[in-house]
Amino acid sequence: MKTAHPTLAAPAPVGYVGNKAAVLARLRRIEGQVRGIQKMIEDERYCIDVLTQANAVKAALEQVSLLLLNDHVSHCVADAIRQGDSDAKIHELTAAIERFVRG
Repeated sequence: MKTAHPTLAAPAPVGYVGNKAAVLARLRRIEGQVRGIQKMIEDERYCIDVLTQANAVKAALEQVSLLLLNDHVSHCVADAIRQGDSDAKIHELTAAIERFVRG
């Protein structure tokens, strides 16, 4: 039987823990939208209609990403700054924003 190492701290809660239900609800809605797009393709719907729905999914995912970025800044980055360990978190945040912007 494995036992936890006594000096290891429990992992800190993720920044979005307070919004977890909302994030999951949005992701379920997006999942439904993607299934709708699949059905549109199966039904051979007009290209522009499919593209419109695909754009709606993209926008919804961007909103989830922005929510997660906001939570990350409000919790993870803010905690690192309070603890005097901001350089690594700021670098991590900057890299995440670059990936988000470049899509």
